[in-house]
Amino acid sequence: MKTEGKVIECKAAVAWEPGKALSIEEVKVAPPKAHEVRIKIVASGVCHSDWAYLYDVAQMKPRPFPLILGHEGAGIVESVGPGVTKVSKGDKVIPLFLPQCGQCERCLSPKTNLCTKDWDKTQQGVLADGTSRITCKNQQIYQFIGVSTFSEYTVVPEDNVTKIHPDAPLDKVCLLGCGVSTGYGAAVNTGKVESGSTCAVFGLGAVGLAAVMGCKAAGASRIIAVDINPDKSEIAKTFGATEFVNPKDHSKPIQEVLRELSNGGVDFSLECVGNVGVMRAAVEACSPAGGICVIVGWIEVEELSLAPLDILLGRTLKGTYFGGWKSVEAVPRLVQDYMSGKLLLDEFVTHRLTLDQVNQAFDHMITGKSIRTVIEM
Repeated sequence: MKTEGKVIECKAAVAWEPGKALSIEEVKVAPPKAHEVRIKIVASGVCHSDWAYLYDVAQMKPRPFPLILGHEGAGIVESVGPGVTKVSKGDKVIPLFLPQCGQCERCLSPKTNLCTKDWDKTQQGVLADGTSRITCKNQQIYQFIGVSTFSEYTVVPEDNVTKIHPDAPLDKVCLLGCGVSTGYGAAVNTGKVESGSTCAVFGLGAVGLAAVMGCKAAGASRIIAVDINPDKSEIAKTFGATEFVNPKDHSKPIQEVLRELSNGGVDFSLECVGNVGVMRAAVEACSPAGGICVIVGWIEVEELSLAPLDILLGRTLKGTYFGGWKSVEAVPRLVQDYMSGKLLLDEFVTHRLTLDQVNQAFDHMITGKSIRTVIEM
């Protein structure tokens, strides 16, 4: 490509400071260094975590600003740095906020997907050398968890990108970069939902609906979808929910309602909100005799308190990150599952907007109008 080895000037949505709307700016994206990949982003989903790190900063550990958000994207490799062997120019790829180097102790373990490669650096918005590849107005712009898909071009480490099928529709499979993979995997990987079981899923955003889909794929016989937005009832059924419960329709705590509905407690509960009160309810909604609760929703600052008896009698409490998938090897398989009809993606996309409209996408999310908005570059 003509741009190879050169600085690329393009548009990006820059967060100059917490609590302020994103600003569309002209940025400069440097060529990739050793073991890095520069990607032309074609589409990006808008995840609640993007909004939270900008506006709900009291609940999140601080990230450095100015910052380019976005971590649920798909695109095409524009160029690669020295030593890159896993992808080539022109490949369709999904950048990944969770790496898989294949060499560290955690990558070699079947028990976890939490690869340690450059983890501390990318969490602080920089790449392996401690700097970002993106600048604006002669200032370094940090890359959100090392990715930054709210930019027409970005640079990511080689271990944070995976090659996908050349026919994959990028405006759909971008959702596998975070939300859908996380919720789906929470059910089929982390929770290991069993055939014939009763499940409750708390929160019916994209992650929660993907968890519903995972419960269905695992063969659950009852899937109780829980949300305070009554508009989510019908869409939940599309993904496999058998029942819908709105906590606002009941005078007693939702965990009591669910225990009554399930003869003492559900077999599996999945919390997909990121609220410690809902987490507590999800634990208590489980059967004390072997029920499993999976915490999927992301929150960093608040503390979750439990009574010893919540666990002592036999409940299991688990957490999940990216649905337990080993990212580089798993995401291409999920793309194939979508392309073969085993996995729903189209049904998550309720809005399509341009990069200039990214703040509107946040509004749709917070007001409950959207499941997923896809930003098309």
